[in-house]
Amino acid sequence: MTENNQARGRLYLIPSPLGDYPPEEVLPRPVLERIQGIRTYVVEETRTARRFLSAAGLKGHIGELEFHELNEHTDPGQVEAFLELFDGGNDVGLISEAGLPAVADPGALLVALCHRHDIEVVPYTGPSSLMLALMGSGLDGQSFAFRGYLPAKSDERKKAIRELEKASAQLRQTQIFIETPYRNDSMLADLVAVCSPSTRLCIAADLTTPDAFLKTRKISQWKKALPAIGKRPCVFLILA
Repeated sequence: MTENNQARGRLYLIPSPLGDYPPEEVLPRPVLERIQGIRTYVVEETRTARRFLSAAGLKGHIGELEFHELNEHTDPGQVEAFLELFDGGNDVGLISEAGLPAVADPGALLVALCHRHDIEVVPYTGPSSLMLALMGSGLDGQSFAFRGYLPAKSDERKKAIRELEKASAQLRQTQIFIETPYRNDSMLADLVAVCSPSTRLCIAADLTTPDAFLKTRKISQWKKALPAIGKRPCVFLILA
């Protein structure tokens, strides 16, 4: 390690709750303790991060913190400038909007930057909507793939669903994907319209919250009683 790198701090990957409720209900104590010692944060959205950190024990000290935003609007070329945040041994915390940072999250760019410059990366455990959904689905947990977001337009989305169902059948592999909350019900309608009656579909919404919804049914069964998910954070899983 070079002298310059020795003078740099660490990047801590700080998970956050999947809903708006006390962090101590879902975050391990080491995470809450680590937060107390970090003063520089790279976050997806400052207002949400301030609210989370205040609830996590920093109420009354938020004004002492330094926030830098890294989200879908950030030019990848600007990420290099975050390198100076680690100068002088300064530790930096990375926080996503919900769940684990850098998973389906632009924070991965900062993690990659740290690896390129030999800055130590320390991930902490916390809730992951993807893994919680897979765990609770009853679908294949040995072979699975996360596909991120599907196309927004219905025709293109239906085509993508057919391709995922085909891959699931050929590979015996659970396919996991997500959607922008206001399109959840459109996604569900397309899934029911396109997939084979025997394909199993898991709908996992608002996990770890009091209003959590987690059910796996065959498409033929969902057609008889299709729920309205609404604008809730949701993960969809299929196994053909």
